[in-house]
Amino acid sequence: MTRPLPERYLTPVDLADILSVPVETVYQWRRKHTGPRGFRVGRHVRFDPEDVRVWVESQMAEAA
Repeated sequence: MTRPLPERYLTPVDLADILSVPVETVYQWRRKHTGPRGFRVGRHVRFDPEDVRVWVESQMAEAA
């Protein structure tokens, strides 16, 4: 990742913006259990920036 991740938990919109993908893609990853690990806060989904970083690194390692 070229941009540093914020230190707060990320919303699906934040994650979509950071990765330059549609927000629906983030929800599809969640439904298919293929994206970064997320968690619920009430009815809202959040992502830990560290989990996102680890997931991106694993995607890069698989592509290499």
